[in-house]
Amino acid sequence: MGRRVWGSWQGIFSTALLYGSLALFVSILHNVFLLYYVETFVSVYKIDKISFWVGETVFLIWNSLNDPLFGWLSDRDFLSSPQVGSQITSPEVVLKRLQALSRNGPLFALSFLAFWVAWARPGLQFLVCLCLYDGFLTVVDLNHNALLADLAVSASDRTRLNFHCSLFSALGSLSVFLSYCFWDKEDFYSFRLFCVTLAAVSMLGFVLVSRLLRRRFQNEARLRQDEALILKELSVGQAPLTQQERPVTIGEYLRQLSKHRNFMWFVTMNLVQVFHCHFNSNFFPLFLEHLLSDSISASTGSILLGISYIAPHLNNLYFLTLCQRYGVYLVIRWLFVLKLGLSVAMLLAGADHIYLLCIFIASNRVFTEGTCKLLNLVISDLVDEDFVLNRRQQAASALLFGMVALVTKPGQTFAPLIGTWLLCVYTGYDIFEREPVKDSLAAAPAIASGQGTAPLRLGCFYMLVFVPITCALLQLTAWSRFTLHGRKLQGIKTQRQGAQHSHLIDVKAI
Repeated sequence: MGRRVWGSWQGIFSTALLYGSLALFVSILHNVFLLYYVETFVSVYKIDKISFWVGETVFLIWNSLNDPLFGWLSDRDFLSSPQVGSQITSPEVVLKRLQALSRNGPLFALSFLAFWVAWARPGLQFLVCLCLYDGFLTVVDLNHNALLADLAVSASDRTRLNFHCSLFSALGSLSVFLSYCFWDKEDFYSFRLFCVTLAAVSMLGFVLVSRLLRRRFQNEARLRQDEALILKELSVGQAPLTQQERPVTIGEYLRQLSKHRNFMWFVTMNLVQVFHCHFNSNFFPLFLEHLLSDSISASTGSILLGISYIAPHLNNLYFLTLCQRYGVYLVIRWLFVLKLGLSVAMLLAGADHIYLLCIFIASNRVFTEGTCKLLNLVISDLVDEDFVLNRRQQAASALLFGMVALVTKPGQTFAPLIGTWLLCVYTGYDIFEREPVKDSLAAAPAIASGQGTAPLRLGCFYMLVFVPITCALLQLTAWSRFTLHGRKLQGIKTQRQGAQHSHLIDVKAI
């Protein structure tokens, strides 16, 4: 009876729906984490400044290194050529990813809970919690993103998978709005109960969904193993090995990546994209305060914040329909052109058009975040090209996602550093000291005119428009050199599908 009920549940949900739901169980926790972890340690646990910056520095290093580390540990067996060892079938790879998700998903939820209960000195707890949380988040993200490349090869199938991810990520953003009802740094009990509830939902979701997906692929994996056994017994498999080849080392893999031109152009473009996304996130409140606070109400500002937070997920649903019709490459290029055009138009209009500023600030963040959410499709295509160019035994999808993160995550650090430096140099405004810098470029005219706030507002406006203009020009330049689209992309996908099906000869034919 129990198996019958379990089988009926498996039939109701499609693979795309189950895959997308995994994004919900990550986003309901991660959005709350991003919004409250700093405020919790600063205002509730009273962490000192030195411990805070030491923890953030260690976290920065760990955050950059753990993606390629976990990717290598996950996919190092797939890097050898097809002639080495026994074949690993696609269902077995998917099962390996799902096993990692079912094991690390609940641990990720538990690491989320460690933030909201004081169990050690604030500095030590801050460091340990950040590293544990980011470690489990990285494992979950890598395996979830890798499934995008492992579950499907065709562009339409991957677009459908990504569509469900965007839909469930938008639902997960609702946890932020619910959190406002429970957040009270003076009385933390209700917020703790809210976080425990979110973690329980996430843990249960990871266990159930990964189990459903594993059941779905176990039968296919057994069928492939039976076929391989029959072919081995009939001696119609591969030609006998003349010598055992050694597996690919990390140094050889890095040399292969350095020769992968499309990978290099993509990470160049993506580094700028990560920088721009985090620049918008870091300075969004500053732009609202100094460009719009005198002209709009607090409720309007909160609406803009809400739109910028949830609209990218909803907007991405439309972008994905465009990707199915025109291809990911063209949609991303149009978004870069749109970013450039809107920024130039805002520059020409000036800082005095309040409603245009509201629209531009919100749309700039929405389109930038929307572009970020399409890039997993491009990385999946790069996984296909890497598989074909280097004749992999299996696509090393988690490792390639990890290497992309290694190169592009420094953009997260550059965004606040470059942004605060530009703000200080051109306006004399130091967000740490809150006092004007005497030798700044804007300080002398401000003092002479007696308008201390006008240069700050003008400086914020120029940052708001010139940063996206610069980013768009750099990205269009790099993206124009990216050649994995159109007929070339179709050829790569055809070769990957052919290679995966040529490992075993059809048993019926035998």
